[in-house]
Amino acid sequence: MKSFLTRCGGALAVLTLTTTMAFAKTGWSEDYAQSVAQGKAEKKLVLVDFTGSDWCVWCQKLDKEVFSTPEFKEYAKDHLVLMEADFPQTKPQDSKTKAQNEKLQAKFKIEGYPTVIVLNSEGKPVGQLGYMEGGPKAFIAALEKLRK
Repeated sequence: MKSFLTRCGGALAVLTLTTTMAFAKTGWSEDYAQSVAQGKAEKKLVLVDFTGSDWCVWCQKLDKEVFSTPEFKEYAKDHLVLMEADFPQTKPQDSKTKAQNEKLQAKFKIEGYPTVIVLNSEGKPVGQLGYMEGGPKAFIAALEKLRK
C-alpha cells in the first residue's frame, strides 16, 4: 500500500508540474533569443507565430490546416526555425515566457491573432503573414517569396 501511495504521489507531482507550465508545440521553441541565434547559425528564416492557442479560432485553424501538416513540417525542417509567442487565456504560462511575449508583441506591433512575423537569418523582419486559405501549399509559397 505504501509503495502504491508513493507512486501515486510521484505521478501527481509530475502531473502538477506539467500542468503549471505551458509548452510550445513539438518542434517549436518559446525562447526568442535562442530561436534567433539558431536561425543565424543555421542560416534559416525564423517564423514567430503570435497566437492565442486556447481561445483564438483563426489561430487554431492555422495550426490545424498548416502548421500540423506533414507538408509544412517537412518544409520547416529544412528552411525554418519555429517560435511560438502564445497569449493563452486559460492555459498556464510561466512569468518569464509571458513577459518575453508581451515585449515581442510591443516590438512587432502585433494587433491581432494569428500574426506570423518572419525574420531573416540575421533576425531582421522580412514579412508578416496570418491565416490564409489554401493550406500548407499557399503558406509555403508565401514563405518562399520571403526567403528569396
